[in-house]
Amino acid sequence: MKTLLLFSVLLISCWSYAQKAMTFGEAEEQHMPARQLDSIYKSGIHSDTSLAVFKTNQQEYIDAYQHLLKELGSYLQKNDFSWPQTTKGFNRIYFDKSGKIDYFLYNFRPGQLTSEQEKRFGELLGQFIATYRFPLSASVKFAQCSPVTYVPAN
Repeated sequence: MKTLLLFSVLLISCWSYAQKAMTFGEAEEQHMPARQLDSIYKSGIHSDTSLAVFKTNQQEYIDAYQHLLKELGSYLQKNDFSWPQTTKGFNRIYFDKSGKIDYFLYNFRPGQLTSEQEKRFGELLGQFIATYRFPLSASVKFAQCSPVTYVPAN
């Protein structure tokens, strides 16, 4: 019985520290909805700077976030993922204190990608976040959200 309990605790611990790339719907299904994650991770920037993790270096933070999205785009392209059309989506990314991505939630507007394309995007995104490190760190876990527009390569 103790072995089973220990195994269960280890399994849950491993899952909780695993980096996850998933749609907002998948996060709901896995009982990790954005609203729950938002209660654990503070906003990286906020219109009320007293609520922001990055209070004084907001432009540096914005630049780093935009660079993250560009790096993701380059990674997708290097791995032969091409956008069939201009594709609009929304991201919410959750970082640990060191800048490692814990969760990357995303959605695309319905009908823009086939299920195969969306599956491939999720696989590549998972690979990307496994090694990517945000260049800024903080004393607490933090999150950032944004709309995003992906365009086909010329």
